Amino acid sequence: MRTFVAIVDRGSLTAAAESLDRSQPAVVRTLAALESHLGARLLRRTTRRMSLTAEGRDYLDRCRRILADVEDAERAVGQELTEPRGELRMTAPVQFGQLHIAPALAAFLKRYDEVRVDLLLLDRNVDLIDEGIDLALRIGHLDDSSMVAVRIGEVSRIVVASPTLIDTTGTPTRPEALRSLPCIRQQVLSMGTSWSFRDGARDRSVRIDGPFGCNQIRAAIVACTEGVGFAQFLSYQVQDLLREGRLVKVLEDFEAEPVPVNLVYAGGRLVSSRLRALINWLKQSIPDSIAAH
Repeated sequence: MRTFVAIVDRGSLTAAAESLDRSQPAVVRTLAALESHLGARLLRRTTRRMSLTAEGRDYLDRCRRILADVEDAERAVGQELTEPRGELRMTAPVQFGQLHIAPALAAFLKRYDEVRVDLLLLDRNVDLIDEGIDLALRIGHLDDSSMVAVRIGEVSRIVVASPTLIDTTGTPTRPEALRSLPCIRQQVLSMGTSWSFRDGARDRSVRIDGPFGCNQIRAAIVACTEGVGFAQFLSYQVQDLLREGRLVKVLEDFEAEPVPVNLVYAGGRLVSSRLRALINWLKQSIPDSIAAH
């Protein structure tokens, strides 16, 4: 694996041999033995140029990660304190990632300049193992017990509306009042949905309906600010609009229990120093970031 990575990074067999302090024939034999073992061609080689095959690109990514993990394990055994290095893949919900994860990662990468991070912003839960994800930020209660969760904060589920809509309908004083008010449905194919509330010591849900339904948070926020209807969002999604006065919070006394925010990674495997460093960094920066909003 080290030989293969060196060939790709150095751009030629000769340069790789020099960097590894080996002869060029030895490097050629190692590459040939690796491709024979895998049963796949990793590099296309001509007299003028060399390029990765599709299999080679996938294998290269895996090699880099495995070799970095090997180095981490060796450092841990030797109790050698060194800077984290290597590659990480992380996923987070789109808007939360834009508001909170991206700025935190920018600061993290300035501090740890030997680490590379790919951030996938997706409004769906991905399988961390199948998709090669090291770390996920998830909002909500977790079901998968095979994952390790590190709780870093919580957000509230709030009901908001535009000031113009409230001027027209009045301010609802109890959740059931929403049944007769226009509400924004966030499941586009559904004729209605239910919103969760806390009434004293009792959890309850209220069925709502309205003229507009949407499967995308940003569009639902726009509709809400334009006065189309009341809407329920997670607090971080609309905090700026609340601060600007473009949206108003209602039914605060009936807000449901806060929703947990967790960092999640696969259990039962080595936690590299770079992943530990990233988790610790986000544990320190995200709670303050959420509170600021």
